[in-house]
Amino acid sequence: MFGIKQIKFDSMTYVLHFRNGKVAKEGRGLSFFYFAPNSSIVAIPMGSNDLPFIFSETTNDYQKISIQGQISYKISNPKVLADVLDFTVNDDGLYKKNDIEKLNQRIINEAQTATSSFIHETKLKEAIRSAKQIEEHILAGLTNSVAISMLGIEIIGANVLAITPSPEMARALETETREKLQQQADQAIYERRNFAVEQERKIKESELNTEIAVEEKQKQITEKKMESQVLDAENQRRLRQMEVETDIAIENQRTQLIEQRTANDKAEAETKGYVIEATLKPYKDIDWKLLTALNNNTDPKFNIALAFRELAENADKIGNLNISPDLLDTMLKK
Repeated sequence: MFGIKQIKFDSMTYVLHFRNGKVAKEGRGLSFFYFAPNSSIVAIPMGSNDLPFIFSETTNDYQKISIQGQISYKISNPKVLADVLDFTVNDDGLYKKNDIEKLNQRIINEAQTATSSFIHETKLKEAIRSAKQIEEHILAGLTNSVAISMLGIEIIGANVLAITPSPEMARALETETREKLQQQADQAIYERRNFAVEQERKIKESELNTEIAVEEKQKQITEKKMESQVLDAENQRRLRQMEVETDIAIENQRTQLIEQRTANDKAEAETKGYVIEATLKPYKDIDWKLLTALNNNTDPKFNIALAFRELAENADKIGNLNISPDLLDTMLKK
């Protein structure tokens, strides 16, 4: 009414009320009446903003990549920003110009400038894996940028969400990576098979070593048995030799005993013969008939035998002699 209006802002908006070109009010979350014909109101948002970005760069090996991410910032000095960009609002609180887009674009330009030198010196494969380094370059470039400091803003952080090559190069890299992965898989299979073969060789070698050790032990056992058998045979030989020597000694002793007995028997026989000879020597020259008579044997048979001997000795003188069987039978029975 009559050009007097009321306007209200929230606590996250810093307000500058210019009246006739001079600041009449300023602060956050203001609500006031103003006279529209001589008033100009600047409203600057104080909250943090997330600015998405995407830009293309060329790597050291002349390959295009797209860098996608976001930058977080907030306005730390609204009066400085108000001197650079136009954040004037109308009676309804709407911005007359869209200078917030200018602010965002300046930030993106500074971020791209900060990363371009790094990307231009980096090859494609390294650039794709350099998200952290790019974030650091963006953050350092924005923090140290004079143009950013003149805008009165504070950079909170920078995040790189994706680094992608061109579709053709992406397919080529996928193919190359796939081939490498396949080669690695083949290499892994080869190494696994080689490991299995090596393990089998070690097992076989261990088995052969075990068999060799067993054979060696068996050989030692056989040699020990042979040594024991040789020792037993030697002991048996010694025992047999001792027995033979003992038998020989016994036989020698028996021989000596027999010889001694023979000598003794001979001596005894000679002694007996000498005794008999000495005893019979007186009877040597005596007639046997006399000896028979001296014997004084009264046995009729003996006497008959002597008679028959006498007859036999004088058979040439006997002309005829008859001896009846009855006589012989009678003599024999008696």
